[in-house]
Amino acid sequence: MYAEERQEEILRLARAQGRVDVAALAEDLQVTAETVRRDLTVLERAGVLRRVHGGAIPVERIGFEPALAARDSVLIAEKERIAKAALAELPDEGAVILDAGSTTARLAQALPTDRELSVVVNSPVLATVLGTRANLTVLLLGGRVRGKTLATVDDWALRPLADMYVDVAFMGTNGCSVERGLTTPDPAEATVKRAMIAAARRVVLLADHTKVGNDYLARFGTLTDLDVLITDSGLDDELAGDVEAAGVRVVRA
Repeated sequence: MYAEERQEEILRLARAQGRVDVAALAEDLQVTAETVRRDLTVLERAGVLRRVHGGAIPVERIGFEPALAARDSVLIAEKERIAKAALAELPDEGAVILDAGSTTARLAQALPTDRELSVVVNSPVLATVLGTRANLTVLLLGGRVRGKTLATVDDWALRPLADMYVDVAFMGTNGCSVERGLTTPDPAEATVKRAMIAAARRVVLLADHTKVGNDYLARFGTLTDLDVLITDSGLDDELAGDVEAAGVRVVRA
């Protein structure tokens, strides 16, 4: 097992069990305790685990939301495959919403240069990436910029969305489950995400497999709001089946 695969398994176990123990992980993964400690350090630096005595706990259990830079440094290959698969959902022309996030940022970088699109973003980072593209009309939603995610929120972001109707909204999320729907740690971001969904004919969720089955504080939608979930090949077959049973097409890139 490669280090990245081992670290993904540690993170999966931590989220499923609420805590992982160094000694137990070493035995289960057939590696040394020192190797496990190094893996936990990598995951803590990525902002997805917090080290505690004898092991680690997932950050969502302590109400901690990793910053955008930390999220952007994990599951890079998976996010790039998700972004590439999402290109099939783009209209030939018209308008789309790109939600703020590390996976949607990769879709922004991959947008084709041969079609005219209006792109609505709630991220100054995405606006900077897309603003110089001659074939794109970029509309940046105003508002307060959250330091954690660099997303614009509050009333100045919500007002324009009330009068918009786009072809597709490409959304990100922190959590996605059949029981709780689409969730995120911050209520202000949840409100903007909810308005984005309401402003779109079709909704495509871009979420790596670690997001599916997890829940956070603020719900901004249900699975019935989604047309497509684009995830990676690491998604468990049973979880994928549960999502599809709710009427959502699942693409595993």
